[in-house]
Amino acid sequence: MSRSPKCATIWLHPFPPPHRKPVPDLSAQYWPIEQLPGLNASDRRKLKHFGLVTTADLLNVAQSGNCHKTTVAAQLQTKVERLNRWLAMADLARLPAVGCQYCGLLLHAGMLSVTDLSAASAPQLHRLIQRLHVSTLRSVRNCPSVAQVSQWIYQARHLG
Repeated sequence: MSRSPKCATIWLHPFPPPHRKPVPDLSAQYWPIEQLPGLNASDRRKLKHFGLVTTADLLNVAQSGNCHKTTVAAQLQTKVERLNRWLAMADLARLPAVGCQYCGLLLHAGMLSVTDLSAASAPQLHRLIQRLHVSTLRSVRNCPSVAQVSQWIYQARHLG
């Protein structure tokens, strides 16, 4: 007696199942250099003088390698460590939910790149950010929520 193979019925539906949310279109954000926190007027002038007018321009320096970074730092009359700090903030600011508003806070929390942020735990990072917020501002008011931190990590994982 031969049996015919059972065929699975496939239901084609124009909408994704309710347990699966579509991944929003995430694209990197780039900002005018003057919006990057921690730059004084002299730093901004020097960066603009060398054609670094957006965070995208600054990130191109990082892609050129360490030798180029040393040269750029020398031309800007700044230390490579300071240039690296600006590069880290420009990288973090690429995330739409982070932007220039929170990139400095994330840097102080030890997140040196989008890759670092993508590997972070939202509850642990939130606790650290809350401690930083309290130690610097003496308040938890306006401290990013766990949901915001989770969104940053989500975007880092999908954009990074």
